[in-house]
Amino acid sequence: MAKTILAVDDSASIRQMVSFTLKGAGYEVIEAVDGQDALEKANQHNVNLVLTDINMPRMDGLKLLELLRNLANYKNVPILMLTTESDSAMKAKGKEAGATGWLVKPFDPNRLLEVIKKVIG
Repeated sequence: MAKTILAVDDSASIRQMVSFTLKGAGYEVIEAVDGQDALEKANQHNVNLVLTDINMPRMDGLKLLELLRNLANYKNVPILMLTTESDSAMKAKGKEAGATGWLVKPFDPNRLLEVIKKVIG
């Protein structure tokens, strides 16, 4: 059975590129438009990995990360940040909140798959 990835980004074009890349590598993809949407979908599905942007309306990626880490079934699920944020203070906040890794946009599809494969196989 294919691993399921929750891809969260308010940019439709980024979601499409991420989804295309992941589906091409055999992953199931659930898309969410922001943190609030992602939280609802995370509660409805079994997800093997969450890939989220930081800067989004309604709920940002750091708040989503914090709320997911408080859910029993997301304590050990890898959560990767895929964002334009490359500031070390922001990375430290992400790590503190429980982020598994950090990728900066624009992303290299091969690098993205490499990191995901390393994290969930």
